[in-house]
Parts: sequence; C-alpha cells; structure tokens
Amino acid sequence: MSKKKPRPTPVPAEPIPGLVDAHTHLASCGARTKEDVGAFVARALEAGVERICTVGDGLEEAEYALQAAHLNDRVFAACAIHPTRAQELDDAARARLTEMARDERCVAVGETGIDTYWLTHDADGTAPLEVQEEAFRWHIDLAVESGKALMIHNREGDAEMMRILADAPRPEHVILHCFSSPLDVAREAIERGYVLSFAGNVTFKRNEELRQAAALAPAGQLLVETDAPYMTPEPFRGAKNEPALIGHTAKVLADARGMEVADVAREIGETFSRVYGV
Repeated sequence: MSKKKPRPTPVPAEPIPGLVDAHTHLASCGARTKEDVGAFVARALEAGVERICTVGDGLEEAEYALQAAHLNDRVFAACAIHPTRAQELDDAARARLTEMARDERCVAVGETGIDTYWLTHDADGTAPLEVQEEAFRWHIDLAVESGKALMIHNREGDAEMMRILADAPRPEHVILHCFSSPLDVAREAIERGYVLSFAGNVTFKRNEELRQAAALAPAGQLLVETDAPYMTPEPFRGAKNEPALIGHTAKVLADARGMEVADVAREIGETFSRVYGV
C-alpha cells in the first residue's frame, strides 16, 4: 500500500519589496487580537509585503477586519456580507455596514457578489439567487454612496454578475477578487475598466487560461491577493495560506506578463494605492 507524500511546509518566496496583499482573511487565519495581527504582519513584512487588505465575509468577520485595520497601520479593511450568506443582510446589518463603509480604515465594500456553485452543492445553507442579487445591488449602492471600491466574489456566476454590474450604478473602482472566469469574461471586464485580482489558483498547473487573463490586464487593472487561509499557491497547495506566501503568486504573474517581479510588485502597489485610496 503506497503512502501519500507529506505536503511540504509552506515557506515564503525570496523577499520582494513593495508587495501588497489585496484580499486576505486575517480573522479566518486565526488573527483576532492585536498580537496575532502583528505576528502575521511581521511575517509578511519579512517577505516584502508592505500593505494588506483583510476582508469580512459576514458581519462578525467584518468587525474583526475593521478592528485589525485600526490596530495595525499596515492593514486596511473591506466589509460586507458574502453572497452565500446574503439572507443575513437584515436592517441591523445594513445599518452597521453603512457605518463601517464610512470608516477611514475601510477601503472597500466586499466581498459581495454572486455564487451559484454553493447553490448546487449546499442549497439549504446558501442564499437563493434572488436574495443574492438583492444584497449585491445593496452593496453596490453602498460602494457608490461611500466612495469606496466594490470588491466582488464571483463563483460560477459570470452572466449574472456582469448583467447586474451593467445596469447598476457604477462605483469608481470595481475589483473582481480571486479572478477565476474564462478569457472572454476577462476581456469584457477589462474593457469595462474593472480590476482583476489574482490569487494562488493562478499558480495551479491546469489554470493556463488564468495566466493568459493575467497577461491581458493592463497596468492599473491588476492586483494580487492570497485569499488566505485559502488558495495557497504552488508548490504548497493544500496547506494553510497567509499573506507572507504571496510572493509565489506574484512571481507567476510576472512570468505570465513577461516582466521582472519587482516591476510587477511596483505596478500592483500603485494600483492598490489608487483603488483603495491609501
């Protein structure tokens, strides 16, 4: 009987100065105190990661995200209700998220959007599509009203997402987080001026089309993220992710774009500053 090879312990790539992590979940990584947030930031800094946007996918995690942003000046927050939990967007949640969006340490409304994957895999626990759309449109309005970037989660909802964005009010900046859609969606998104943000799945061997999409995005429409603790890049796929590991993804993006990784880091850092207003 053959034994499975043990997964290698994740280690950061060689430090790449100026890196950013445009989307992570520090609370889900286990960082919920000032000390824990500081430890994750310290490891990220050693890998060259200078700024981090930590994200709430529900009201509780959004509270932790905003708290982390106030506890550490390297951290910024994005706050929203995830589409699979859109039924939680009641009047109290709307009121609190509106307050959060007005906070100077909150730089984006997200992650919100459309997810049909979990409708087929966990229909009882996932918000129906019409509830997701209603919540998505509310978050879009909040991004417009607050002047913050709109951070979108899209899983197998390309047509619905693009339709809603086409007829809804337009936030100044729209980020397609963990971009995983086909090339035709990438082309249309780029044409509309959206920002494509790539996570560790762009490093997976089978995802050549994602690397092609990353090559298409012009300067100013590209971000890199960990989506930690998920989407750990190769060669550590399957292990727990964190911001310190983002250099592996940045190097794959640089190769796909035919650029030096330092130049990609600088380009993405400028986009982070502009889109998040920091």
